[in-house]
Amino acid sequence: MKPVSPPYRAPAWLPGGHAQTIWPLLIKPRPVPLRRERWATPDDDFIDIDLLDGPADAPLLVLFHGLEGSSRSHYAIATAQACRRIGWRLALPHFRGCSGELNRRPRAYHSGDSAEIDWILRRLHQANAGRPLHATGISLGGNALLKWAGEQGPAARTVVSGVAGICAPLDLAACGHHLARGFNRLYTRHFLDTLKARSAARLQRFPGLFDETRMRRSRNLWDFDDAVTGPVHGFAGADDYWTRASAKPWLKTIAVPTLVINPRNDPFLPAAVLPGPAEISPSVRLEQPTGGGHVGFVSGAFPGNLDWLPQRLLHFFIYETPLPSP
Repeated sequence: MKPVSPPYRAPAWLPGGHAQTIWPLLIKPRPVPLRRERWATPDDDFIDIDLLDGPADAPLLVLFHGLEGSSRSHYAIATAQACRRIGWRLALPHFRGCSGELNRRPRAYHSGDSAEIDWILRRLHQANAGRPLHATGISLGGNALLKWAGEQGPAARTVVSGVAGICAPLDLAACGHHLARGFNRLYTRHFLDTLKARSAARLQRFPGLFDETRMRRSRNLWDFDDAVTGPVHGFAGADDYWTRASAKPWLKTIAVPTLVINPRNDPFLPAAVLPGPAEISPSVRLEQPTGGGHVGFVSGAFPGNLDWLPQRLLHFFIYETPLPSP
């Protein structure tokens, strides 16, 4: 009999989506030593990927980080600790510009970057020599990964055994407008601080890449995506980007075992726009706990720990995803 994975329940001492989102930053685990590789990309650029090594025949979990995240994000460290405990290997690819060094090409990364996801996963699959390969994405990385899975349809099972999207902003327009209101503007200001700094550095290398004045005047994610993310990555603007890059319409065509977790109190995405059973394929499992915040999932007695999410992911990939067809 397989062990049961308990549903997430927020501790009584940590109420509310904002507290559950922010508290994990204060109890961030100690980083696990990782090995870094630099991969040349097909367009003559590079990405950095941090690796937790293990036995050659051990399963490999790939984790795609969120907006302005990295291998040092709290969820990445917690997952690395969990993988080390059970002897799994872990790959933490950095989206372009997120590994601490400016990239060589004008492009950066975005929520719908399924082409980059595809290239990374296929390279890992080839190197993995048929051993189990699982993929999870957090927030922005979750949206891009779920979009990839929907675009691939049945072909995704030739690459990965299963997919998980955690707190993915499945409806980018709803997410972007929600983050421009009330207390949520605190998160927007945090993102814009680093996005603007990195964009200014890219503009020094690529003069005229986008409108610098509009970028610096951005007060919310729509402003920034309309001035920078959209035009740089081939979209007509923020509205076009948000429409075309959202993963929600792709959930119906996913054909690989997939777990989608979205807390109903996530400050980044209104519960009213979360997908329901009629909006997904039979391969998708929805879990929408009442608590958890945005990639929080704190559990245990005060001050809490971040063990629930890694354990849920590992349970899903070990017990709830059959091996892919050869």
